[in-house]
Amino acid sequence: MPAAVLIVDDEKNILLTLSQSLQLAGYRTELASSGQVALDVVSARPVDAVLMDVKMPDMDGLTVLARLTEFKPDLPVIMMSGHGTIDTAVKATQLGARDFLEKPLARDRLLVALRNALKHQAAMEELQELRAQLGRFDMVGGGPAMQRIFSLIQRAAPSEGRVLITGENGTGKELIARALHQHSRRKGGPFVKLNCAAVPHDLIESELFGHEKGAFTGAVSVRRGKFELAHEGTLFLDEIGDMPAAMQSKLLRVLQEGELERVGGAETLKVDVRVIAATNKNLEKEIAAGRFREDLYYRINVVQIHSPPLRERREDLPDLIDTFLREACAKNGRRPLALSPDALAVMSAYDYPGNVRELRNLVERLAILCEGPVVSRTDALELLPRGRPLPPMPEPTVGGDVPAAQPAPVVTAPAEPAPSNPGGWRPRVDQTFREQVEDAEREIIQRVLAHTHDNVTEAARILDLERGHFYKKMKALGLRRGQSEA
Repeated sequence: MPAAVLIVDDEKNILLTLSQSLQLAGYRTELASSGQVALDVVSARPVDAVLMDVKMPDMDGLTVLARLTEFKPDLPVIMMSGHGTIDTAVKATQLGARDFLEKPLARDRLLVALRNALKHQAAMEELQELRAQLGRFDMVGGGPAMQRIFSLIQRAAPSEGRVLITGENGTGKELIARALHQHSRRKGGPFVKLNCAAVPHDLIESELFGHEKGAFTGAVSVRRGKFELAHEGTLFLDEIGDMPAAMQSKLLRVLQEGELERVGGAETLKVDVRVIAATNKNLEKEIAAGRFREDLYYRINVVQIHSPPLRERREDLPDLIDTFLREACAKNGRRPLALSPDALAVMSAYDYPGNVRELRNLVERLAILCEGPVVSRTDALELLPRGRPLPPMPEPTVGGDVPAAQPAPVVTAPAEPAPSNPGGWRPRVDQTFREQVEDAEREIIQRVLAHTHDNVTEAARILDLERGHFYKKMKALGLRRGQSEA
């Protein structure tokens, strides 16, 4: 479809002349005889560019340009004037004009300026689209499940509708919330998050709404709550299913009225916040059990996005493992590792109850402990705890290639690891299961401590353990600092 150009001038003969000239060049034209009419046209229907006079009786062109920039910042505007000065041209450019032409207009100069403005606009739109496509919202995956999520994000993000994200722990619900914010009209505003399950029940009201000085013991100064901090941006309420019942009614009021009072305060504050909530619970069952308000559920569940568990999108595992492996090697100063096809088959057969979070941690552990340069099936077997369902060893083809891993059928990993693992941990036949587990844990901890040079804090982080729990584990296994393997 030809580009539509809005021509704005208070002289009728100029409007008609310019319109005819642009139509002959293949453009569609809209005509406005005043600045106000121009604003009305742009508000009512799409135009691709504006050609506007500076001198007009009711509202001069620079004023109209400033207003257009406020609500249509990407619309290319070319200013024209029969009394042009350098100061006027500079001011027009500062206000966002793409070009400035002197009357009488030379047809060729006009067409070049218009063509360049539209080309520039098309290039900017293409750049924005490419940026949106690259990385696909910082989430990895090209399978049907992730494509559905990307499609929902693209449709829901530009709206003001509240979104409820459901899914198990570790499936990336916060990534979806951040993508919704980054692709919304609020992307220039703050993204504020609160984990409702991590805040003590008696403090969650203060966290959400803030408090005044002296509102309670320990309130030594005024504190702004998450809603105030998220003004003109997005508030992400994670694990909203764990919010106490008393707070649910107060949250409902804020969502309905867009206003709140700080704890201990009397002033009513207006807030403009888009709320995105997430939960790993079935809220409909929580409602039936009387633990979650039905009216709040309908308020937050305008659009629902389900984040599937990793076991339901196995087709994304190769890309996820490759991405995490490259990140882990770079982060830990290790040379890049390659994953053999049979190692990939082992890792693809596991269900990952901790989902993407568990996979990332396991891959980082693999990057640290594997001697490389290729991750073998044995390396992958050692990575996963014993007794996990694993695929049979793939048979080589005539050409020597290993066929792609198939999801069926699976077998249980043998109790005795492969013999090609000199120096690795092996269970003894005279050991109980608990003793075998303790021996395996002891070796893993020793190797990670060796890698971190006995830095317990870093070792606990790598193994995804609380520092205090890590110390208790070391004590239970009879380990001390300095006992790590070289």
